[in-house]
Amino acid sequence: MSTQEIPRFNHVAMSVSPELLSPQSQKELLAFYGEVFGWTAMPGMSKPAELLVMRVHSNEQFVYLAAGDEPMQCPSLDHFGLSVGDPGALYATHERATKWRQRDDRVEITPPRVEDYKVLKLHNFYVGYRLPMKVEVQCYDWAEGMGPESLPDT
Repeated sequence: MSTQEIPRFNHVAMSVSPELLSPQSQKELLAFYGEVFGWTAMPGMSKPAELLVMRVHSNEQFVYLAAGDEPMQCPSLDHFGLSVGDPGALYATHERATKWRQRDDRVEITPPRVEDYKVLKLHNFYVGYRLPMKVEVQCYDWAEGMGPESLPDT
């Protein structure tokens, strides 16, 4: 497959209550996700009580929140993942989320941990703020000779 043919993730969509998309709630969501992850409002795509599109560092990556009669409900383990480049970036993101939780107890955070899979050490933590799905922040610490395109021997 050519690079142009390979599908890639570009967005996550969630139906939420109209109340979560009120002007005040949109402001709170943008403040939290902006400070913690650097997300911004997608220009011209937000409508109070109807729609909020948060741009995730590119016009082709975004979180799409639409008001629905039956808002999404998720078990506590449902999430989507973001990858950062190194453990320092992961712990800096965790620190920003922790600072938010000190002023807003609606922030949910699991402590960072490291899972050793031999071919990589996976650093991660989970954070949630008012949305049905949490965000898992991950960092891949690859073993010598391994990387994102490698396939381990079985």
